[in-house]
Amino acid sequence: MGIEDIVIGKGVLRELPRLIQRYQGKRAFVLADRNTWSTARKVCDILEEKDISCAPYVYEASPEPDEAAVGSCIMHFDRTCDILVAVGSGVLNDICKILSSTSNRPYIIVATAPSMDGYASATASVAMDGLKVSLPAVCAKAIVGDTEILRAAPERMLLAGLGDMLAKYISICEWRISHVITGEYYCETIAAMVRAALKKCVDHAEGLLEREEEAVQAVMEGLIMGGVAMSYAGKSRPASGVEHYISHIWDMRGLACGAPVDFHGIQCAVGTLMAVRLYEKLAGMTPCRERALDWAEEFDYREWSRCLEMFLGKGAQPMIAAEDVEGKYDLARHRERLEVILEKWEEIRAIIHEEIPSSRKLEKLMANLGMPMTASELGMDAQTLPMTFRATKDIRDKYVLSRLAWDLGVLEDLAGELGEEGTAGEEGIPGQERFSAVKER
Repeated sequence: MGIEDIVIGKGVLRELPRLIQRYQGKRAFVLADRNTWSTARKVCDILEEKDISCAPYVYEASPEPDEAAVGSCIMHFDRTCDILVAVGSGVLNDICKILSSTSNRPYIIVATAPSMDGYASATASVAMDGLKVSLPAVCAKAIVGDTEILRAAPERMLLAGLGDMLAKYISICEWRISHVITGEYYCETIAAMVRAALKKCVDHAEGLLEREEEAVQAVMEGLIMGGVAMSYAGKSRPASGVEHYISHIWDMRGLACGAPVDFHGIQCAVGTLMAVRLYEKLAGMTPCRERALDWAEEFDYREWSRCLEMFLGKGAQPMIAAEDVEGKYDLARHRERLEVILEKWEEIRAIIHEEIPSSRKLEKLMANLGMPMTASELGMDAQTLPMTFRATKDIRDKYVLSRLAWDLGVLEDLAGELGEEGTAGEEGIPGQERFSAVKER
């Protein structure tokens, strides 16, 4: 993988000049926003003490991860700089990845919050043409996580980091299930790395509220391990699944119609709890070949495409176009997958029970930390939840819970299980009323 140095601990910001000199850096382009500028100013002071000059660019407001923010960064880039230093977390890291890729300069990330698992990944998560996409980019050469800085992050960002780690319960489960059903590549060594990092985070979770150094460091290390795992696997499988797609759909709704959005990790935590409950329901079902085949035969993809457009606006267009390549609704392919599912159902159920904790256990953990547990607590219209879940099967070419449910013909059973938060008044949500014709079959 591309990362060469990972430095986490108390006071490690002082090691930044050594790292820059390792990459023959003489002048650093320092990227920050108004929230991280105080730390970025310390970075500049530390570098200039060692005769490394700095050219800072500070966003006046917290940037959105979109074309405008990336373009602004590129336009302000000082081309006399031979190394990049991003001071921040998710958005600034993603922007700097793209700048590094386009400018052919190495970059170092100075983390200011253990809030997401993208620090070590080689992709940038941004909004492009209304759709959340993962663009190929480059890894940071070094990650610096000074726990004195990380501990000072807002509490919600600390909990967001834990939320992004809780998502790994689902991602590893779905990776294994996809391996069984589709033959997708799976590596147990990588999965074991992620499980160990997740366990350490959960074991120290309650220390986050007290900003205990060991708890904060466990989350930071776990998030980096998630990125490392993605780099090793060459894909996002070890670290994200349907819970991330739930978060992406909410982000897209924010772009399309101004719906509220929260930190990615907070949304992933709520999405994880939703997915855990749905997997419990699924594991208790007995598959029916006739029902699954009838569902696939009667599914109207054109009508579903119109529903997606109404629900997500122009962001739905790349999702719809992707079906020409993916062919996930092709009836012959569906029959092939269905036969594997029916044959391997007990193995699939065993994977669910092995990888995913009970909803009661997860609820207790999140409640003890005061984490949001419902979409309503995030300020979202909870009536959108059934449509959100349906849409997750179209956002990427990845076999996740919603695709398994579609293959089994039980997608609507699970959508309905989103409970009192999401079943009432569904017809009032754009796209939902048009989908009623499909549902009634």
